[in-house]
Amino acid sequence: MPSPAPTRFTLRKALCRFRGNHRGSAAVEFALVAPIFFGLLFAIIETAMVFFAGQVLETVTQTSARAILTGQAQAQGGSVAACQTTPNAVSACNQTTFKAYVCSQIPALFDCSKLYVDVVSTTSFTSLNLPSYGDSCSFNPAGVQYNPGSAGQVVVVRMFYQWPLFVTGLGYNIACSGKRLLVATAAFKNEPF
Repeated sequence: MPSPAPTRFTLRKALCRFRGNHRGSAAVEFALVAPIFFGLLFAIIETAMVFFAGQVLETVTQTSARAILTGQAQAQGGSVAACQTTPNAVSACNQTTFKAYVCSQIPALFDCSKLYVDVVSTTSFTSLNLPSYGDSCSFNPAGVQYNPGSAGQVVVVRMFYQWPLFVTGLGYNIACSGKRLLVATAAFKNEPF
């Protein structure tokens, strides 16, 4: 049997053969689209986590503020251990024990050492003057205070937490310095206890 005639290799024939061959095109297309797809997916997940953490912090702020609203945090004669562990027996709390009480309500989602609690009280809503601690870029909690006030006073409870972000390296940045400052606030007038 005679051998086939050698075909001459030309660039034109090679390009025509390459254009006609579709094997592996799906893999190439996926390789081009995958980084954008996964970057967008991770950005959506991280944004959802930030909003979820903000809602959890709001809930914890409201439930913790109730101890001040009802006068349990201002009551005299109770033990520090009761303030930390029993929500219905919060008594004689100072800033450290009130923060410990708040931390007992926070799920594992948060690191309590990075949580800052600020409680300010005054005689009326018009005389309320809240200190500013900055934003995500310039947050400085050095002056946080604990003043739960007495019966009938206006109180504002604020909680601050710097939520760490991970997707910022992909160009999606909803914060400054890789952290987003979450703030939850409860404003109320103390009950006559």
